Amino acid sequence: MESSRESSQEREKLERNAPIVADVASSSEDIAAKYEQAEQNYQPKSFKFWTILIGLYLAVFIVALDRTIIATAIPAITDEFHSLQDVGWYASAYMLTGASSNLVFGKIYKYYSTKWSFLASIFVFEVGSALCGAAPNSIALIVGRAIAGLGSSGIFSGGLMIMVPLIPLRKRPIYYALFGIAFGVSSVLGPVLGGLFTDKATWRWCFYINLPIGAITVLAVLFFLRIDSAHEKVSLKEKLIQLDPIGTFFLIPSVVSLILALQWGGTTYAWSSAKVIGLLVCFATLFILFWLVQIYLPRTATVKISIITQRSIAFGAIFMFALTGSLFIIVYYLPIWFQVVKGDSAVHSGISTLPLVLGLVVFSLVSGKATQKLGYYVPFMLASPLLTTVGAALLYTLAPASNHEKWIGYQVLYGLGTGAAMQLPMLAVQAVLPAADISSGMALMFFAQQLGGAIFVAVGQNIFSSRVVSQLTGVPGIDAQQIVHLGATQLREVVPAQDLGVVVQAFNYGCVGTFLVAVGLSGATLLAAAGMEWKNINEKEEKDGVEAEMRFE
Repeated sequence: MESSRESSQEREKLERNAPIVADVASSSEDIAAKYEQAEQNYQPKSFKFWTILIGLYLAVFIVALDRTIIATAIPAITDEFHSLQDVGWYASAYMLTGASSNLVFGKIYKYYSTKWSFLASIFVFEVGSALCGAAPNSIALIVGRAIAGLGSSGIFSGGLMIMVPLIPLRKRPIYYALFGIAFGVSSVLGPVLGGLFTDKATWRWCFYINLPIGAITVLAVLFFLRIDSAHEKVSLKEKLIQLDPIGTFFLIPSVVSLILALQWGGTTYAWSSAKVIGLLVCFATLFILFWLVQIYLPRTATVKISIITQRSIAFGAIFMFALTGSLFIIVYYLPIWFQVVKGDSAVHSGISTLPLVLGLVVFSLVSGKATQKLGYYVPFMLASPLLTTVGAALLYTLAPASNHEKWIGYQVLYGLGTGAAMQLPMLAVQAVLPAADISSGMALMFFAQQLGGAIFVAVGQNIFSSRVVSQLTGVPGIDAQQIVHLGATQLREVVPAQDLGVVVQAFNYGCVGTFLVAVGLSGATLLAAAGMEWKNINEKEEKDGVEAEMRFE
């Protein structure tokens, strides 16, 4: 055992000036080797170590930013392209491809090089962003958004997979907290930056900004991260079969059908229309067929039944689904509340959401450090919904007369709860699954995250629109449908002064109605957290460490 430690120290000295080696072999026999590799690669005082991590955080930042930055740019885009009828596609195209391809990337990272799969994902994302920025018409913009969404799902999974062999499990909570901060802060700041680019330059910079930031990530990973060994060594034919083409054939259109039904139902088409009902039936049928494929063709399954039925994985996915759905409702509709009800500009409304960012950042760091110290992550998953439920419930009480003390305090409380547990389900994946299944487990969590955001933004839009229309229908001189489709920045310019008070009250009623959904979702995260297993990440790593010492003795 002593000779093992000495040889490990010698290897560390020899490789101190070499590129960081990330051994991402994922077969279950390599647990001990992965433990040894993480211990060796963990160099928190190394320039190369932080260059790689900053590159990963920047990639997550622009991917999350792309979800929300377009919100304040849409009025300018529709003015240029005369494409008001395509507004729903600008957001949904990105979410459709992102959510539907997440699970596939879990298999890609299992059978192909993590480094090159991650770089390929960034390339796809950058191509989509460039197409969006240079789009000559609305169709090109939608296609670009779909391409960028495809790349985004690979970036999320790959970023965390790269961190696995770089950082020992006991040290990961604080680094995952930074990962969560990058995601949360960019999600909230998206509308602010979108407003700034649109007002001060052009809406096209909402997408061009991704190109230089993505280039930094590419350079960091390309030159400082070296993959030392391959994944499971199988033939190319077997790799393609393992991507589960049959299951994917059913999964992708099922997710697309669901999101389109939620986007169109009650707004573009009535819920009772043949198109919406047909989409829902299509979703249910294809989704059932997907799971039948997973059950009866387990060797090539995208999601092993043993993974999804593992207690912490199942409840962790529900937790992630509900938490992200709640967050995105707040992120999308709180700026609208500030713009319409308070009369703020797009930029100022974004600044007004900074208390949410503050709470998220502070408690992400606190929970990350505390989890690293205690070894247990479940206590913070239980604390999170207590804070988010109260925070969302208080946001539901907002009214046109609410002062800044209220909306600042409510946001901070909600942000604290979100930051407390945003990335902890990812930690649970590594605590309960064998090494061979970690990539699939993480992909499942990101699938739940993407799906939660996509579904509940659509649900929120339906609730918002229906509540506003219900308040304005029958009011003399007001076309309720026309009002609800106006941009928030245009409302005060178009609505006559004598009708503005009624319209503001209606929009307040619509916004707080979406916050009520966030309350329910926050409550669901409490039930999910209660179902998690109490695993100590420090004890698990000590066990892996013993295996490593026995292997290298």
